[in-house]
Amino acid sequence: MRELEEALAAIEKAPDIPTLRALKARYLGKKGVLTEEMKALAHLSLEERKERGRALNALKEALEEALAKRARELEEEELRKALEEEGQDVSLPGVRLFAGGLHPITLIERELIQIFRALGYQAVEGPEVESEFFNFDALNIPEHHPARDMWDTFWLEGEEHSLPGPLGEEVRGRLLLRTHTSPMQVRYMVAHTPPFRIVVPGRVFRFEQTDATHEAVFHQLEGLVVGEGITMAHLKGAIYELAQALYGPHSRVRFQPVYFPFVEPGAQFAIWWPEGRKWLELGGAGMVHPKVFQAVDEYRRALGLPPAYRGVTGFAFGLGVERLAMLRYGIPDIRYFFGGRLKFLEQFRGIL
Repeated sequence: MRELEEALAAIEKAPDIPTLRALKARYLGKKGVLTEEMKALAHLSLEERKERGRALNALKEALEEALAKRARELEEEELRKALEEEGQDVSLPGVRLFAGGLHPITLIERELIQIFRALGYQAVEGPEVESEFFNFDALNIPEHHPARDMWDTFWLEGEEHSLPGPLGEEVRGRLLLRTHTSPMQVRYMVAHTPPFRIVVPGRVFRFEQTDATHEAVFHQLEGLVVGEGITMAHLKGAIYELAQALYGPHSRVRFQPVYFPFVEPGAQFAIWWPEGRKWLELGGAGMVHPKVFQAVDEYRRALGLPPAYRGVTGFAFGLGVERLAMLRYGIPDIRYFFGGRLKFLEQFRGIL
């Protein structure tokens, strides 16, 4: 049929999708050529209608098949052109990305953790939003205790909050941003039984007047060792090993009596820093106070657990990470750590 040949030739030569749509409307649309031919069947006799109808249906199928085929071809052609225009030449050299680095606090913290891991300690972490019980009460610092004046605290608004306890139980009461990492000592003791050795790194918060050596946010690393027959000699040995690892075989350790409510006796420890030829006051330490063990066992008993801290002893220590970082890298102002200045942070790129 001539009509079919003309239509198929036009479809095959259609240069784009809009042209193809126009051809479909011309032949198969509501007012298209084929549609009008179908309407004209009504004026034919029955025999002529059957014969003409079969021919028109065959023509319709041929047109629909040709339209679909050409549509696929045009879509593939458009996709190929798009890929050629938008594609990247993978043979070109890559773009060198900016190489980041670890924060100096992270560097020192990781070094300390590695030192204590070599001594058999496990590193654990605790929540920064803490309950009054774990931050103060369980550490022998009850409300109105004068020792609470040592920490100016960020409290959350409201008297009643809740957060998960050591074993997932709900702990209700006042909440605060922890003032030291010591709450994790209590949490760990509730959930575990001695003997054990742990260090607790983390960020702490105190409402302080900031200057070159004081900041409202800083980092601590605390250690806790509990077992049978643990003495002050074990504590001194741990701090001595820390000094040797940090400052070499010529370093020395000094302990001076000091008061902390959660240890008895308590001490301030300093390390002889050979490079600077001076004593570096690093942190506080002491033997875990019996009342801390008592508070842990009472809490365990409330959870239906047997007491685990009768007849054991332990020591704890804590030190400031920023102080070590300032001496290690010659940083004169603690506020540099949290200023977010790239020029400052870029100095530590590549240090692992």
